[in-house]
Amino acid sequence: MTEYLTLSGRKLMWPALAALLSLIAAPTASAQDTADTAAVAAHLLEAEAALEDLQYKRAAEEYRKAAELSDNAETARQATRVGYTYGFNEDALLSAQRWAELEPESDEAMLYVGQLQLRLGEIRDAEKSFRELLERGEEPPEERLISLIPILSQEDEIAADQLMRRLAKPYPKSAYAHYAAAVMALQAGDGEEAARRADQAIEIEPEWVKPKLLYSRALLLQGKEDEAIDYAARMVGDDPHPDPEARLELAIMYLSAGRDDDALSQVNQILLEDPARSDALRLMAIINFRLDNLDAAWDDFEDLLATGRYTMDALYYLARIADRRSEADRAIALYSQVTSGSNAVISQRRAAGLISQEGDTEAALEHLQKFADTYPNYAVEMVQAQAQLLATAERYDEALEVYDRVRNYRPDEEGVLLGRAELLLRMGRLDDAIAQYRQAVEQFPESATSLNALGYTLADRTTEYDEAQRLIKKALKLDPDSPAIIDSWGWVLYRQGKLEQALKELRRAYQDFPDPEIAAHIVEVLWKLGRLDEALEVLEEAERENPEDPLLLDIRERAFPSEPG
Repeated sequence: MTEYLTLSGRKLMWPALAALLSLIAAPTASAQDTADTAAVAAHLLEAEAALEDLQYKRAAEEYRKAAELSDNAETARQATRVGYTYGFNEDALLSAQRWAELEPESDEAMLYVGQLQLRLGEIRDAEKSFRELLERGEEPPEERLISLIPILSQEDEIAADQLMRRLAKPYPKSAYAHYAAAVMALQAGDGEEAARRADQAIEIEPEWVKPKLLYSRALLLQGKEDEAIDYAARMVGDDPHPDPEARLELAIMYLSAGRDDDALSQVNQILLEDPARSDALRLMAIINFRLDNLDAAWDDFEDLLATGRYTMDALYYLARIADRRSEADRAIALYSQVTSGSNAVISQRRAAGLISQEGDTEAALEHLQKFADTYPNYAVEMVQAQAQLLATAERYDEALEVYDRVRNYRPDEEGVLLGRAELLLRMGRLDDAIAQYRQAVEQFPESATSLNALGYTLADRTTEYDEAQRLIKKALKLDPDSPAIIDSWGWVLYRQGKLEQALKELRRAYQDFPDPEIAAHIVEVLWKLGRLDEALEVLEEAERENPEDPLLLDIRERAFPSEPG
């Protein structure tokens, strides 16, 4: 719990207060020192006031200004943490560099510097910072590379992969270096490099199991599913006492191939030999959830919760089960407890959505704000969630105002631009929406998502079909298997009058992703082709799963006004 103390009518958080009091108490040698001390104190007060007013960007800027003027390492440390927590990386990096200057032996300061440099795309500088950090430890630097994996895994996968390759380069005979590089390559989606690096690690340390497990995953990433399963199965079958990690890896392989029963068999064997293996229990629970064995999954996740391991995963899946069972209050309580990890944001959004569905949008907004106050590293995401909630409630003007706050916080975040454009579209401001989509494409010219969003909007809402086709075609080259982009391609073909070609593409998209919007597009094309029986069959099938979908309702009203819904 954050404690507060009032000073001159302002509430100050303890860390900033401690820094401020130390500054006030420090002896001054000159009028300039006195002026600097007063300026630091003023910036700290402004920073805290900004946080109270939820002006996160201004708070980070004021803390950074205080750090630049202060000789107190604690002030720079606090400024770094505020900037980092709220995602204002430029301010955070300047503060971290000041902290490292004032406290050159601080590993924490240097870690912040390196991580923020990486986050800002300054790969060479990040390499220098991380290399200095690696060389400070008692262990050999190449062995310490392993400890960087969880840190770099929080960052952009491609940039982290590039950095790890640079850091590992001086150690061509180290299994640790090759393994660390293999992990980051795998996370970046480079299966070939991951397999090559893992193979080199195996050659250097043949008895080390982890590179072998990684090698099998690299094969899977390359689409060599059978080869990956065979490799993992040999690891298990050739060993009279197979490593549980190998069994677990094989189970994951089976799961990815849709062989759920085989996966369960491996997990059961692990738990038979060691009932305390929480990772195996977690996988069993997920398998049961996938198989829609909700009672068994509930029991498994409750058992997992009791182990104290994978707590956030257990709470998230228990919440989803309660949600599926329409137990709204229980689902809200469980979602609310997912406070960290990859499911934290989606859990809080869903909790707020359920609260709003019960008719209390203000309580839903308050839920998101309380979460932001308690967990400030998610504050900006919660502001964005508030904008989306307001848009869902059709409080469009308020939603746009909140989106503008988010855009101020994250001007270079693609999702923010696209979300704002979608809101403008819902408000009927087509020209403004298209302008926003164009800005997204300009900032992210190689993003299939932005290209598709603009292309589809032009195809659906304007007559700029040629430009729409160019945009969607480029998006398809970047992401050829995306059902959403294939649907857009089919839709622009339809708008150009190429009905048979359009139907072929739309069916291909629907096969991989049976979404009601794609179904509505198929019905529209079949209707225009005069194939009414087929159109009605597709429509009725889609309506069974999505009876209230507005696009399906619209096409029924236009194509089959006399048919019962």
